Amino acid sequence: MQKILEDLFLFVDTCNVYVLRSGSAAVLVDFGSGDVLEHLAEIGVERVTDVLLTHHHRDQAQGLQRAAGIRIWVPHTEQDLFHAVEAHWQARPIFNNYNMRQDRFSLLEAVPVSGTLKDYETRQFGDIQVMVIPTPGHTLGSITLLAEMNGRRAAFTGDLIAEAGKVPSLAATQWTYNGAEGVAASLLSILDLKERQPDMLLPSHGGLIHDPAAAIDMLAGRLNRLLQLRGEYSRVLELREQPLEPVTPHLLRHRACIANTYVLLSDSRKALIFDYGYDFATEPPAGTDRASRRPWLYSLPRLKQTYGVDRVDVVLPTHFHDDHVAGINLLRAGEGAQVWAADTFADILEHPATYDLPCLWYDPIPVDRRLPLETPIRWEEYSLTLHALPGHTRYAVAIAVEVDGKRVLVTGDQYQGGSGLELNYVYPNRFDSADYIHSARLYRRLNPDVILSGHWLPLWVTPEYFDQLDILGAELERLHRELLPEQPNLGAEGFIARLTPYQAETAAGERLDYTVEVRNPFDHEAEAVIQVVTPDGWQRRPEMLVVRLPAGATGWPVFQVMAPPGFAVRRARLAVDVTIDGTRFGQQAEALVSARQGSDHET
Repeated sequence: MQKILEDLFLFVDTCNVYVLRSGSAAVLVDFGSGDVLEHLAEIGVERVTDVLLTHHHRDQAQGLQRAAGIRIWVPHTEQDLFHAVEAHWQARPIFNNYNMRQDRFSLLEAVPVSGTLKDYETRQFGDIQVMVIPTPGHTLGSITLLAEMNGRRAAFTGDLIAEAGKVPSLAATQWTYNGAEGVAASLLSILDLKERQPDMLLPSHGGLIHDPAAAIDMLAGRLNRLLQLRGEYSRVLELREQPLEPVTPHLLRHRACIANTYVLLSDSRKALIFDYGYDFATEPPAGTDRASRRPWLYSLPRLKQTYGVDRVDVVLPTHFHDDHVAGINLLRAGEGAQVWAADTFADILEHPATYDLPCLWYDPIPVDRRLPLETPIRWEEYSLTLHALPGHTRYAVAIAVEVDGKRVLVTGDQYQGGSGLELNYVYPNRFDSADYIHSARLYRRLNPDVILSGHWLPLWVTPEYFDQLDILGAELERLHRELLPEQPNLGAEGFIARLTPYQAETAAGERLDYTVEVRNPFDHEAEAVIQVVTPDGWQRRPEMLVVRLPAGATGWPVFQVMAPPGFAVRRARLAVDVTIDGTRFGQQAEALVSARQGSDHET
C-alpha cells in the first residue's frame, strides 16, 4: 500500500487500484486481480463497500469474482461487458473481423453488478462523493471519477492518460479498421477534464500526476499532431471552440455530431433542441452493441457561453432513431430538459423493446409531453406544429415553426443529399410506396423557406423544388406498383403480420400477452387463420386464432403463452403461422423471449 493522501492509497496490481478510505470502510477505484483485498488491514480497512470501474478491460476487473459481498458499479455504456459478457463472447465476430475495438479484452465470465455509473451524475459512497465524467478515448465507454479527497480534487482517469504527454495504449484508440476515432475522442476528453481543474490525476497505469494542466497540454499537442499526420479529424479543435453556427439569429445548427442537432433560442435565454443524438461524435465505432454507442453533453458549455443560454428547456425529436435521440436521457437528467415527442412515436421511445424496428436506443426514454399532430404547440414566443412525415420511417414528423421571419421545417431524414432530392426510405421502418407522394404534398402545402434535415446542410427552398418532389414521389410509387405483385399485395415491407411485444422477459409460470398485427393482402374479404408457434413445452392460449378481415384491412387478435418450468433461455423464439383465404403464408412474424435475469443492476 502506498499512501497518497491521508485517506487515499494506491495498490499496484494488474492496474493501479485506488483505495478511498472512510473510517474502517473503503471504496475501491478499479480492482485488478483482487489482491488488494489481502492488504487492506495494513491501513486499518476492515471492509470494502463498493468497487467503481473506470472501464471494462480485464486488467481493471479480472478479479471481480473475488468481490463477494461488495457492490460493483460499472460505466453505464459498458454494463453489458460485465453482467452479460457471455452474450458478447458468443456474438463477437472473429472471422472476417474488421472490428478493431479491444472489446475482446473483456472479462471471461460475467459478474453481477449493483448499478451503473451514469455520465454526469454525482453519487455518494459513504463519506465520499464521486462525480462521473465521460472520457471516451481508451474505450468508448471509459469514465473519469472526480472526488474530493482530504481537500484535494482527485481525478481517477482510468487509461485516458498514463503520464505527461503519454497514453498507455494507442492500439486501444483504433475503434474501426484503420481509424483514429479514439485519438480524437481522447483529445476532446482530456481538454474537457482540464477545464474541470483537478488538483491531481490518478491513472490506471503510470504514476500520480501532480501538474494536470501541463501533462494534459503536452498530451493534447501530441494527439492533435498525430491526427494532422493521419489527415483525420483535423478540425477537431476548431469545432470544439465553435461547435454551433447560426442558420438564422435565433436558430443554430450543431456542426460536429452524427445527426444534426438544431437549437431554437428564446428571448428568455432558454433553448429548445430539435433531435439530440451523439453530441460531438467521431465516426461510429465498429459494432452496434451498447458499448459501441455513447452520447455526451460536450457542446452545452459552448452553447451557454456563446449564445447566453441559461438552460435547455425542451428537447423535441423528429423520430426515434438512435442518432437522433441517444443523448436525450442525458439532457433530461443533467439539464432538467423536458422531453416532448409526437404521439406517433412517443411509445417507441418509452418502450423500445416492444417494437421490431431498426435503430432503437438501448434504454427507455421517458416522454414528459405527448404532442398531437396538426395542432399548434406553444413554446416561449414560438408556435410549433407537428405533421405526419412517413417515408424514412412511418412514425416520423416534420416540425414547422417560424423563426426570425422565416418559415422553417425540421424534417429529420426524409430526404438526403445536399440537393434534398435523394430518397431515404428503409423498408423495415414500415415504409409504404406512397409515402413520398404524401411528403411532397406536405412540403408544398407548408411552403417552407428553409428545410433542416438530419444529416445535410440547411436547404433554402426554391419553388421548383416542390415540383421535383412531386415527380420523385409519383415515380417511386409507380415503380413499386410495377415491380411487386398485385395479388396478394404484401406491400413494400413484404410481410403481412407482426408480433408485439417483439422482445420480452419472463419466468416459468408467468403469462405473456401478445398482439398479432395481421393484414388481409387480398382485394376481397377473407378469413385469416393464425397458428401460434412456440418451443416445446410452452402453453398457448388459444393455439389458433381466426379472424375475418375486409379487403386490405388489418386486425389485431391476441393470445397468451407461458414458459415451462426450468426456462433459462436467451431469445427463445415464438412465431405465428398465417393462412389467409386458403393461401399459406407460413411463419410471417416472430418474437423473442428471454429468461428474466436475477441480478439487480440498473439499466
